[in-house]
Amino acid sequence: QAQLVESGGGLVQPGGSLRLSCAASGFTFSNYAMSWYRQAPGKERELVAQISTFGRSTNYADSVKGRFTISRDNIKNTMYLQMNSLKPEDTAQYYCNWRTVWGQGTQVTVSS
Repeated sequence: QAQLVESGGGLVQPGGSLRLSCAASGFTFSNYAMSWYRQAPGKERELVAQISTFGRSTNYADSVKGRFTISRDNIKNTMYLQMNSLKPEDTAQYYCNWRTVWGQGTQVTVSS
């Protein structure tokens, strides 16, 4: 069965950086586009970034453009989200996604 496991979340000060990882298993990772979503308490889950099969094409929410970078390593079956210049509004549970499969999420809290 397909499974996604996020890691790398934590508490960081505004302006800081964090790198999230998503380990995929149970499906041919290299054959599919992948996505990162996030959800803050009381808010809808929103798409943060998407990446194509080989990482040649990426897409970002306007709110994170220029600050976040999505990438993937198809040999390691892992997707990443490098988050720089973090803002308090980036505070949320971050989820890795493939089609209908979701990871358990990793918490990112940006606070001074």
